[in-house]
This record gives sequence, C-alpha cells and structure tokens, in this order.
Amino acid sequence: MDLGLDGKVILVTGGSDGLGRALCGRLVEEGARVALCARDGDRLREAARGLRAMGGDVLDVVADVTEPADLERFVTGAMGRFGRIDGLVNNAGRSAAKRVGDSTDADWDDDLALKLYGAIRLTRLVLPYLATNGGAIVNVLAIGAKAPGAGSTPTTVSRAAGLALSKALSKEAGPDGIRVNAILIGLVESGQWGRRAAQSGRDVEDLYTAMARDTAIPLGRVGRADEFADLAAYLLSPRASYVSGAAVTLDGGLSDAL
Repeated sequence: MDLGLDGKVILVTGGSDGLGRALCGRLVEEGARVALCARDGDRLREAARGLRAMGGDVLDVVADVTEPADLERFVTGAMGRFGRIDGLVNNAGRSAAKRVGDSTDADWDDDLALKLYGAIRLTRLVLPYLATNGGAIVNVLAIGAKAPGAGSTPTTVSRAAGLALSKALSKEAGPDGIRVNAILIGLVESGQWGRRAAQSGRDVEDLYTAMARDTAIPLGRVGRADEFADLAAYLLSPRASYVSGAAVTLDGGLSDAL
C-alpha cells in the first residue's frame, strides 16, 4: 500500500536506534524526508549513514529534547534544509520506574522534562509549520499511561500526561488540519533492551523470550520494532486522514485496559 508519504518531511526524536530508527527506515522506504535527533552523536551518525544508504534524504541533529535551545535548532535546521514540516514523532524517552516512596523530586523532574516538557516544547515549535499544509503528530507513550502498576512511577505518570496532551491537542489543532494520535506500546524490541542485555552478557533474544513468558503476553512474544514503524507511519500518512485523538495500543494483548 502506498501511504502517500512521498516528499513529506517528518521529524523524529530519539531516532538513532530502536523504535525511532525503525520508523525512520520505514519513512525513507515510503519516500519521506526525515529529520532525526538524538543525544548520542555516534549512534545518530551511524543511523543517518544507514538511512542515506537506503536512499533517504536525511538530516541528523545532535540534540537533547530537555534543552529548549536544542529543540529550536532542530526545527530551524529542518526548515532550512527542507522548507516544510509535515509530521512530528515525539519518541524520545527511557524507562524509569520506582515506587513513589522511593522516588525523589529529581527523579520526577528528569522524567517529566524528558517525556512531557520536551514533547510540549517541540510541538509548540512545529505547530505553525504543520498548519500551513496540514500534518500529523504521533506521541509515543506506553500502556502504563492507561494501566499504571505498582512501582511504575514516574514513567506512567509522565505517559498519562502525554495521553491527555494528545487528546487536548487533537481538539485544538484539528481545525488547522493537524491530526494528533498516540501509540501506547507494551513490550516491544528497543535499543534500551538491547543495551541492557549486552551489559548483563545475555543474548537479547533470550531476554525477549523471558519477558514474553514472565509477563504472559497473550500473543506469546515481544513486539517487533518494524511493527511499531508500520503503525506509526500509517498514523502519519494521509491514509489515516480521519484518525485523530486516538490512542492505539501495540502490546500483543498484554494490557487489561481498552
């Protein structure tokens, strides 16, 4: 299926590995032009080289989404290079889970800065450009946004706030032709799981098998990064032209929440 993304310009945060990298690859395959950012310059440049080898028109910007100046530089760079912005994927994040009584103010500040404030600031920056031709925003969240468990904060609280942001923004931006959706992921292949496996000397596939077994995922396996990429690319595309304000769960049936 042609998603109609040829020539579109999509910004992706956390695009250097895992889910973000898989999505950038899918967008390049669809003919989109991609601006990706991440904090780790080495991983970012490696990802960009791979995307260019696929024939992609790519801009890579080393940026920390918790730094407003970095976000401004990312957007300014994309506009300078491509002259338009058609989509944004707020994907930067990491797992940070503790019991409330064990967490500190710094834990909460760091998590909110990364997962919520960064998305808000970047969204504000791109809204005027998206309003020019219409466009789409996808916020990458987690199933804990709807079904938080014990010992899951501050991540689940940040993600729940991101869910509320997505719904409110869909109503505000809809009249300008801007669609806003969220993807709530469960256990899906990502760079952070690969790094954790490497640090422990464990084969990452063994880790994924154990995760699927221990959490009793109904489909019996961890999700693949390409499955996330297919869903996100669809939500960014004109094929999803009447989908807005939705939170789509990608978890193999794991969550009890609808």
